[in-house]
Amino acid sequence: MKRAALVADQLFPPDDAPPPWPGRSVLLDGSIMYVRDTPATSAGAEPALYVHGLGGSSTNWTDLAGLLAHRLDGQAIDLPGFGRSEPARSYSIPAQAARVARWIEYSDRGPVHLFGNSLGGAIAVRVAGTRPDLVRTLTLVSPAMPFLDPRRSMQSRMLPLLAVPLAERLATWQLAKITPEEMTRQVTDACFADPSRISEQRRLEAIEELRRRYEVDHYVASYLRTFRGLISSFLRAYLPGPGSQWRVAAQIGVPTLVIGGRQDRLVDIRVAPQVARVIPDSRLLILDGVGHVAQMEVPRMVARAVVALLDEVGHRADAR
Repeated sequence: MKRAALVADQLFPPDDAPPPWPGRSVLLDGSIMYVRDTPATSAGAEPALYVHGLGGSSTNWTDLAGLLAHRLDGQAIDLPGFGRSEPARSYSIPAQAARVARWIEYSDRGPVHLFGNSLGGAIAVRVAGTRPDLVRTLTLVSPAMPFLDPRRSMQSRMLPLLAVPLAERLATWQLAKITPEEMTRQVTDACFADPSRISEQRRLEAIEELRRRYEVDHYVASYLRTFRGLISSFLRAYLPGPGSQWRVAAQIGVPTLVIGGRQDRLVDIRVAPQVARVIPDSRLLILDGVGHVAQMEVPRMVARAVVALLDEVGHRADAR
């Protein structure tokens, strides 16, 4: 593990808030997956794939992907049951990782620069550790790798709900009592260290996306089942056998950037350094005054670290 490098901020265009990337529905193995494309703005850009966190969607990467478009030809997917993708039979981490790997194969763009935030980080770890042929570099933003102290996450209050019969009906009833505007505020407060960093455009987009979630029957079930799959991966990580997320992480051979926000309220702040210690070729960046979604809260800082990683990997290739 070493400290992450940063390129100069002047390499990126002035701050703006581009609209979400154009999206399309793709029939993949009998189920609809929604994909957003950020076309490259320069020749020679390499393929990238972005994977969002629990309760998020492909729009969580709009700002970062726009900043990186001069280097990366980006795609972001909606995981099963989220955004505009159809639900799945299984929401376990291995099943989600298999879906991501299948998309890379289907799109015929691999190996890709793979990005994951939170749940998406756990999924990306699984992909990189089990399918190294599909990944060039790995960037993890507050990856939801296993930790067992529930006091370290605001989502710990949801744990009893996983054991309650008819939990999905109860959660749906509770959700119906909260307006999309209030839910957006709650999510922003949980994920951002400084909620004022979210622009008015992004806030309105989030409200509109939440309204769509209220209109689909599968959203709450997908959320709870995905959360259950994530917690299951936490428990299995400390049992014997090859299923441990930590054992998978130790197998990752690609250059990796791990980013954590010191004010993260959803993932234990000790997780990011531990991930960087376990992955052999890793770089660590801990950001003060930043929460759970650094790619949304401080996208320029994340972009500076990503481009430094890309430059380092490019220099290695040139030296061979």
